Amino acid sequence: MSMGPPLSGVRVLDLSNVLAGPFCAYQLAMLGAEVIKIEHPEGGDLARRLGADPHASARNMGASFVAVNAGKQSVTLNLKDPRGKAILREMVKEADVLVENFRPGVMARLDLGYEALKQINPALVYCAISGFGKDGEMSNRPAYDQIIQGISGAMSVTGDAASAPLRVGYPVSDTVGGLTAAFGICAVLLDARATGTGRMLDVSMLEATLATMGWVVSNYLNAGVTPQPMGNENFTAAPSGTFRTGEGLLNIAANETRQFVALCRVIGRDDLLADPRFSERNARKVNRAALKAEIETALLPDSALNWETKFVDAGVPAGRVMTVPEILAHPHLKSREFVCELADADADAGTPAQRVTRAGFRLSEGSTAPVTPAPVLSAHTRDHLARLGYSDSQIETLRTEGVI
Repeated sequence: MSMGPPLSGVRVLDLSNVLAGPFCAYQLAMLGAEVIKIEHPEGGDLARRLGADPHASARNMGASFVAVNAGKQSVTLNLKDPRGKAILREMVKEADVLVENFRPGVMARLDLGYEALKQINPALVYCAISGFGKDGEMSNRPAYDQIIQGISGAMSVTGDAASAPLRVGYPVSDTVGGLTAAFGICAVLLDARATGTGRMLDVSMLEATLATMGWVVSNYLNAGVTPQPMGNENFTAAPSGTFRTGEGLLNIAANETRQFVALCRVIGRDDLLADPRFSERNARKVNRAALKAEIETALLPDSALNWETKFVDAGVPAGRVMTVPEILAHPHLKSREFVCELADADADAGTPAQRVTRAGFRLSEGSTAPVTPAPVLSAHTRDHLARLGYSDSQIETLRTEGVI
């Protein structure tokens, strides 16, 4: 008997916007949950108008939206209208999870916060994602990814002495916040299914980001060492970082002595093993600049691609520095079907297929991937209202009056 997706039968109401919340709900959708995206009737999720393709953004299907909303349904509700609130409450009765990333207090002021909704559905898992959490002196601050990257200290250790502080090249705090939320939801959902009682998850993007900075945070908390930016160098070992070759850049992580020995033999520099500056692990860290210069000189006669092959064959962890297009076109990812192609939800407009990434893991029976494209705004509103008992004329009135 084949197993279904692990979250099959779980219904999620996704009231979130832009990235952290939508990324969280996207993980749940890929695991088989029915994710119903609740959007404002006027424009919906801001991400619908974001991304590098202006034509897609103009039709409310921006590349940023497509990235994290495949596999979901779209229902539009004006939650400032009492009728919109009433519809949401009806949907909450049948939901297992609700995800929102409004500023703390917004949902409570709408009388749609956890305390109100758990009276309707005691088993509801309510996940609130915000920049700083629902309490504390920073809780009411507006927060975007770059704000959190700066406040968390992540920027202070990104780059080198000349370029730091530097923003990570993608919205890492939003993404980590979403992953943290998805992990917490799955854990609490398991308990809610067993006990019939849900809980509220208070996810702080700031704390989620700091939690992933474990090594540098621990170096300060437990060793009293203030983390410093080291560019592409690895503070735990040497030679471990990015090296110039005759053509292209190469990352090498010879973090163990046996790997350093193998590296020296591959580049024909056995003499480095006897050099007192490099013969012992801590000495290599102290003299990392001199060691890097010796290695880069030896790497000049060949390309990063060829050196990568030689090092990997010898058991030395190494990999070229690649661009996003290069790695997405790599046969390895193609064989693992990491990129999924889905017919665009607005295919009648002659739009190309949506291409999205699946989850970062696979199950024993195959990959976790969305099965439907990112939805057109309000594509599923009529179906859900009809299921709740609204007539066609009632639905049309709600649409005309801006409730849906």
